[in-house]
Amino acid sequence: MSRWKELPAELHPHVHQLIVRLRRLKDHSELSTRRLAAKTGYSAKSWQRYLNGRSLPPREAVEAMARVGGDDPARLLVMHEIAAQRWAEGRAVTTDTPEDFSATPEHTPTEKQPYGRHLRVAVTAGAVVTALSVSAALLLAVRLTEARAQLAHDRGDAVATALATVSESMVPVIYTCRLEQRDGRWYAGLSRTTDILLSNTHVGLEVAEAQCLLHRAGTAPGEIDGVFGPKTRRAVERMQKQNGLIVNGVIDPPTWQALREAAPR
Repeated sequence: MSRWKELPAELHPHVHQLIVRLRRLKDHSELSTRRLAAKTGYSAKSWQRYLNGRSLPPREAVEAMARVGGDDPARLLVMHEIAAQRWAEGRAVTTDTPEDFSATPEHTPTEKQPYGRHLRVAVTAGAVVTALSVSAALLLAVRLTEARAQLAHDRGDAVATALATVSESMVPVIYTCRLEQRDGRWYAGLSRTTDILLSNTHVGLEVAEAQCLLHRAGTAPGEIDGVFGPKTRRAVERMQKQNGLIVNGVIDPPTWQALREAAPR
């Protein structure tokens, strides 16, 4: 097991989650950085930058890591798309600094371009925001479809046959909580994770597990549908406040620990 450096605090949770998953795959493969470079075609120095959060790995590198680590490339690539969007947003905030007007000479009568330039910037920014919104909606739809397909597979051939006659997009997924306590910790039978970061737009078994534990802790998130929406976020914030945690609406390792160990209310 590698002794990893702590990731930069300024990383977005989605980027942080992707890098943690890549680190786990490298540990699972038991390959050194040099051997990983030989198998993936990306240099050892590149992998050091990717796995320490200094640079976002390209899509092909993520796909190669999935093959080496034995993970599902489709799910990992969805995580990469979301992380790439957050990474780009973070770089835009960092690089788009205000102009230094103190160093700008006074306008002469012939200088009539600033208004047009600002108008073009405003139009471009609006187009970017629209594109990002559409991309986020498409990614959420992809992850919902993936989660529903996984649920149908887990329920067995009988359930899969019944669902095949109905459009998946029209049938909401409702999970069943099977609460049990092991070694002083509570589990709902959907996931045993204790450190995956979950926030808005996340879907899947990990979200459903957290919803079950939130309901048990007395901060019900609504239906156990595996979708991290506004109700789930408000339930997380109430639970964090009750347990003296940082109230950020994100299910992080301290929040997982509190959910696993919380006494029922």
